[in-house]
Amino acid sequence: MPDGPGTGLTVVCGVDRPASATVAAALRPPRGALVAHDLRGLGEGVLHRRVVEHDGEQPVEHTAVLELAHGCVSCTLREDLLPLLVRLARDPDVEHVVLLLDPGLEVEIACEALHAVVPDGTDGPVTDLLELHGVVGVLDAATWLDDAGSDDALAERGLALTADDERTVARLVVGHAEFADVLVVTGRCGGAWERVRLDAVLARLAPRAATVVAPAAVGDPGPLGAEVTALLAALPPDARRGVPEDTQAPLLRGQPPLARDAGVSLLHVGHRRPFHPERLHAAFDVLLHGTVRARGRVWVASQPEHVLWLESAGGALQIGVAGTWLAADPDAWDDADDEHRAAAALRWDERWGDREQQLVVLVHDADPAGIVEALDAALLTDDELALGEDAWRRFDDPFEHRHADPCEDLAGEAGPVTGRHEGGAR
Repeated sequence: MPDGPGTGLTVVCGVDRPASATVAAALRPPRGALVAHDLRGLGEGVLHRRVVEHDGEQPVEHTAVLELAHGCVSCTLREDLLPLLVRLARDPDVEHVVLLLDPGLEVEIACEALHAVVPDGTDGPVTDLLELHGVVGVLDAATWLDDAGSDDALAERGLALTADDERTVARLVVGHAEFADVLVVTGRCGGAWERVRLDAVLARLAPRAATVVAPAAVGDPGPLGAEVTALLAALPPDARRGVPEDTQAPLLRGQPPLARDAGVSLLHVGHRRPFHPERLHAAFDVLLHGTVRARGRVWVASQPEHVLWLESAGGALQIGVAGTWLAADPDAWDDADDEHRAAAALRWDERWGDREQQLVVLVHDADPAGIVEALDAALLTDDELALGEDAWRRFDDPFEHRHADPCEDLAGEAGPVTGRHEGGAR
């Protein structure tokens, strides 16, 4: 475990409220605090907060109903959660804090706030005061794979945070598993084959995560808490520990298995020519059926200077600007970090520089060959390539910042997005 402040912090996430609450309670040590928020009233500006602290020999629970000026995730983090964590970090009687996230709150957004936002009255982020030991993801073996491949909206499951929350269940459950350092698997699969397939998906989605199988009925959660705590303490130095990764980071960190297993495949797609914007848009259908995750850096001919980041979970996909290719901006090389420059130098092409396609697609119920064929067909042909950049810029582009349906512009808390497609590339 890395050197850091004396007070520890563990983040617990999952869409099953009772199961996640059980795991979080099991992880709270005798002189620890448990913080949990219920965001189901966020759309009305109401926040329910529960804090369990040590007081002598018995834990004491404090509950509060708070009103926010603006019912949004950002206000919840800035106005309540982060100041509360600062207060607990400065309390000498608190040795460890367990943060239980509301099922509708994306773990990456919460952890980004822990690492980057500076609360009032402090000189740095919360992680300067609390040592983040790791993220624990809780998933249900019986339902997770179906949820991860679906296009069901959060509102259909009672998980939406506001009336206009259009996110999907897949986006949450895939994010929870992918971001976790330790996975706690509850429930039971329908059979041995279903369990093999689930394990094959998780090995490719979260190759660095340790896995704990929870007992069918958790009577005494103590042994489960001790096992998870031991795994967190034994995480390797390169464990994620809640640190969001840059879009230029390697896509296959953790050395996930690439061989096909139980019908589950991890495809790595790399090309040294740009996509035609309209044909790429049309190819999205193959990324939204029978897949768990697609993510990576995209080079579209009509925007030769922009790195586009593509990310899908189940039946929902979004794509947005994630920076500038180093070859397109003379100043970008100096602004890039050492890891980015080293990776670009290794892949540098005499004609295109660092421009390339780098996509990873996790397939569980689709034909991998069909995905590769559709993406290959979206690349520029030799004749189109010969037209040059001036002609490419005149291609019709569904991914421009301002464009009409079928895409809907978004500018959400996850960053600038140029197009979103849910349930297929409509």
